[in-house]
Amino acid sequence: MRNLGKILVLFLVIPFALYGKVTASVSNKTVVLGDTVTLSLKISGEDIQRPTIYTLCDTDVTSTGSQTSIQIVNGEYKKNYILNYQFVPEKSCEIKPIQINIDGVTEVTKPINITVKPMDVAQDSEFILELRSSKKEVYVGEQFEIVLLFKQRAGANAVDSKFIPPELKGLWVKEESDSQRYEEGEYTVTKLSYIVAAQRPGTQKIIPAQMKIASRDAKTDSWGAWIPQIKWRTYFSNELSIDVKPLPEGVNLVGDFKISVFVDKDAINVNEAVNVNIKVQGVGNLEDIKSFKPYIDGVNSFDEKIDINGNTLTQKIALVSDRDFIIPPFTLKFFNPKTSKIQTVQTKAIPIKVHGAKANQKLNIKRQEQGETKAVSTEVQKSTGVDLLWIVVGFITGILVGVLLMMFKPWNIANKGKKRSIKDPKMLLIKLLPYKDEDSEVKKIVDTLEKNIYEKADLKIDNKILKEILKKYDIT
Repeated sequence: MRNLGKILVLFLVIPFALYGKVTASVSNKTVVLGDTVTLSLKISGEDIQRPTIYTLCDTDVTSTGSQTSIQIVNGEYKKNYILNYQFVPEKSCEIKPIQINIDGVTEVTKPINITVKPMDVAQDSEFILELRSSKKEVYVGEQFEIVLLFKQRAGANAVDSKFIPPELKGLWVKEESDSQRYEEGEYTVTKLSYIVAAQRPGTQKIIPAQMKIASRDAKTDSWGAWIPQIKWRTYFSNELSIDVKPLPEGVNLVGDFKISVFVDKDAINVNEAVNVNIKVQGVGNLEDIKSFKPYIDGVNSFDEKIDINGNTLTQKIALVSDRDFIIPPFTLKFFNPKTSKIQTVQTKAIPIKVHGAKANQKLNIKRQEQGETKAVSTEVQKSTGVDLLWIVVGFITGILVGVLLMMFKPWNIANKGKKRSIKDPKMLLIKLLPYKDEDSEVKKIVDTLEKNIYEKADLKIDNKILKEILKKYDIT
């Protein structure tokens, strides 16, 4: 009777096992950080809508696979599918229930818990991945270095590898070095460094880098034969935490800088350009320095784009004027983390002499005494009656001369046949500048000339429109 009861229970369980629609299982429920886990979905049915799974346990699915088989149960054919999803969990987690539509019915799997244990990185491990930082505390914009070290023990077998760099969110990556390789004891070390700067204050987390290593593995089949396989394992670096402090109020530059300025000449002719070269050297957030283009009354200034090469910033500026002027000092204000003080550096003012400059005429008005004013008024009244006729005659004569000039336009005859040169872009730019604000066509040509001259662009100018402008403003 007892055996009969067992047989009855067995027959009751077998149909549920045979006709179960979907079951979920994993290769391992407890793994070490870096190990690969395979989720298998066993599905039976005719019309199956395969689920779209991109992530499991908040990590990307690294590979997928499937198997199909046909089973005969009570004379009926049943299709069975096994869908495999591989992933590398980074922490203990739960695989949430998965919905699958089978033969028009939605089936749901049971949740599965995964336990992830930390990797025991011993000194004699075959592979070691490590992150280091040159500073633990920095200011916003302050440069510091992050170094990534990958160590491979001599004799360690690696068929293939895939490197996933650390995510440097919230950091400006200013420079990334080429990888360097050297020997250190029993290890071959590959070094990669980043020069970075924090974008905002607060605690900056730098998540671990990853190195996926493929090594050879072998298993036995049902006949006892060895089958070579490739096994992937992920190695994680440590995490970094950086304390980022805000800059003092009133400054947006941090570092240690010095500034210098050079001019190609300190004496020029009217409407000739003096070229100014500004150089800033030092370690800091050079990219936050804005154009040094100055505003000088009566002087036209043209600035080129700032150029940054390593720890040196340069900018070129051209200044054009028809009178003497002074190039004002160029100033930089920054916070120096070494001294924990705000510093200011600046250049000296540079006077520029313009030969043939226009004289600055000033109108001096002297207040006269009341008695003197009356005497002048009396004199004017006396002379009014005598000179009135001559004033009227001069006025009429001026009108006649103006009418004759407008009718015959003698300046057209004088200028006829003159050749207006456009070969010298800088000279053309200088001659067009006075008309820039009153003529839109002139403004377009001036903008094009500035880009061609100072930004090294190669833009074309409509010669037909240019000739009309030269003729319109009598520019030769």
